[in-house]
Amino acid sequence: MTLPNLKKWAFFYFSAGFSPEENTRINENQHCTFITVGFDPSAKNDNSIIETAVKLVNEGVQSIELCGGFGPEWAVKLEEALQDDTPIGIVMYGPKYRKKLLEIMKP
Repeated sequence: MTLPNLKKWAFFYFSAGFSPEENTRINENQHCTFITVGFDPSAKNDNSIIETAVKLVNEGVQSIELCGGFGPEWAVKLEEALQDDTPIGIVMYGPKYRKKLLEIMKP
């Protein structure tokens, strides 16, 4: 069995009242480490998202996925901030669910 080269990756999501300091979880086995990091939606207005991404990449994270609430603009911001080849992915919702997602994400 050939194992993937992906050894460490992260998923960022928004949830009210969450912070990287209190809501970072690590799930791992002998093959891979998966890190989830929660952010309050207000984090869009500070540097904590970028700071967390830079820190994790410096610690060996090879890929970062963003929940749909981030939108494509955050993929661009992280690509610019990281200035490397770290893949940044975005969970996308089809047209049928985009409106509902935006309603759910409203403060």
